Amino acid sequence: MAKAFFNIFAKGKGIADSAGTAPASEVNPLVIHAMKEIGIDISMEKPKTLTIELLRKFDRVITMGCGTEKSCPASYLPTEDWELDDPAGQSPETVRRIRDEIKNRIIKLVEKL
Repeated sequence: MAKAFFNIFAKGKGIADSAGTAPASEVNPLVIHAMKEIGIDISMEKPKTLTIELLRKFDRVITMGCGTEKSCPASYLPTEDWELDDPAGQSPETVRRIRDEIKNRIIKLVEKL
């Protein structure tokens, strides 16, 4: 969700990617649905593992509850953890709340660029 929002709202000021320390095998169907509800199709996205090689492409990392101090290789770059709930196993209403929180945080982030 964050990748999609950033790449829409940044309007060329930057490019986002998405990866995780323990990614699922597919994007959560509720997340795909929640994003489609607001006109954003992420159905072709594929989860990927966060690697040092991937981190070398970026200047900053935003995690969503990664626990960077314990397990996330993102700590090699300036890192901010938003401590958001994982949408996995959540109700559609909770996924929408998480989606909207991510959107609001991305808008504030882009405003600072």
